[in-house]
Amino acid sequence: MKANEHETRRAPHSAARAAKRWIDVAAALVGLTAAAPVLGAAALAVRAAMGPPVLFRHTRPGLRGEPFELLKLRTMRPPRPGENLEEDEGHRITRLGQVLRATSIDELPGLWNVLRGDMSLVGPRPLLMEYMERYTPAQARRHDVRPGLTGWCQINGRNARDWDTKLALDTWYVDNWS
Repeated sequence: MKANEHETRRAPHSAARAAKRWIDVAAALVGLTAAAPVLGAAALAVRAAMGPPVLFRHTRPGLRGEPFELLKLRTMRPPRPGENLEEDEGHRITRLGQVLRATSIDELPGLWNVLRGDMSLVGPRPLLMEYMERYTPAQARRHDVRPGLTGWCQINGRNARDWDTKLALDTWYVDNWS
């Protein structure tokens, strides 16, 4: 399904936004409680395999483009002397990190971001801060809502989509969430 196949409509008003926030908080509390054993075991495994810190913290743009600190479990070892952070990233993912990413367990700390109000359960995935200046005005509208742990783009092809299509799906979500 392509973003331009849908008719655009206005996003819900403040009552719907408040309801969405309450649902996010309730679901994040339940999720963190239910996932606590898995999250705890994964955190211990990360600490044993890679040492501290257990959490990866990265600044991402949130609602209205305001920066926030995204939390994830660490999946990569630190760079070795002479390694380029971006170019050697794939070589730095550990076996444990591959499992955590494949199962999305590395994303569980993001539920804390939902509780804090930095994120929603569903919304455009928060990309890197350096992309902010590259968005067209239409693409920048993805920041009119809180970023999400998952989003419309993820359930419609995730990494199989090109950037323009991903951003168009994000914008479609901004206009059509309910």
